[in-house]
Amino acid sequence: MTVDIDKTDGRGDTPPAGAEAIKAIPVRHYGRYVSAVVAIALLAAIVYAFSQGKINWGAIPDYLFDDRVLGGLGKTLLITVLSMLIGIVGGILLAVMRLSKNPVTSSIAWFYIWFFRGTPVLVQLVVWFNLGLVFEYINLGPVYRDEWADFMTPFLTALLGLGLNEAAYMAEICRAGLLAVDEGQTEAAHALGMSHAKTLRRIVVPQAMRVIVPPTGNEVINMLKTTSLVSVVQYSELFRVAQDIGQTSGAPAEMLFLAAVWYLLLTSVFSVGQYYLERYYARGSTRQLPPTPWQKVRANMLSLGRPRGAAA
Repeated sequence: MTVDIDKTDGRGDTPPAGAEAIKAIPVRHYGRYVSAVVAIALLAAIVYAFSQGKINWGAIPDYLFDDRVLGGLGKTLLITVLSMLIGIVGGILLAVMRLSKNPVTSSIAWFYIWFFRGTPVLVQLVVWFNLGLVFEYINLGPVYRDEWADFMTPFLTALLGLGLNEAAYMAEICRAGLLAVDEGQTEAAHALGMSHAKTLRRIVVPQAMRVIVPPTGNEVINMLKTTSLVSVVQYSELFRVAQDIGQTSGAPAEMLFLAAVWYLLLTSVFSVGQYYLERYYARGSTRQLPPTPWQKVRANMLSLGRPRGAAA
């Protein structure tokens, strides 16, 4: 490729007669070509190995839109959304408690985060499901009274197990976001006579969202995949439905691949939503927003169609 040189030097003087355009020869990175060939070869080998395996790939599209699969998919989305709502609301509350100057509320929040982050979510689900060994009845006085086994349904077990565990992680994410806002913002709001709650709602939280949103998007995607654990408490979400169909149809491995396909599709959709949400909250922190994927594709297409040497 060639690099055009301005007819004047840095001082505005004309270069000496006979000066020619400098031809810049790009450096060849042979290691990139070798690594690309090796990566393609490994990918082809893996694809070939799976194609030669004893797997009935035709069973996957046959059951992809099966009513049972779609029902399990709907339950997976439901438990994901509700658990994240519990986690976000609880996380915000715990973060505020953790930052409180009251030692009691701060200690309670610390203990909650320590306990739920320190024990596996699978263990928590099983414990919730078997708390009937400790509480034989749940008695809320005249409002509600029932046996624990009837009260703690698989749905409620999944909701509490995932939601309360997520609240511990969201508390640390929200706390990091709140601490990222300069203290001068809070001091200025208090100087204007705003209460602490109004300062959080109108000043601190909107600025903290730029820090909170990216890891929260990751938590949503992680929650979607973590819902597969609730199959141990007999909740019929996507993974358990795929297992049941695999046992009755004689294609257990194929149904696991089917579940993986749906998980990949859902995480891809959530990733796109996360990208645009991050882009929305980045408006006040960057002078120019990063291009969207469609804008990148258009720019690449225009650059390919532009004649070589033409102005950008």
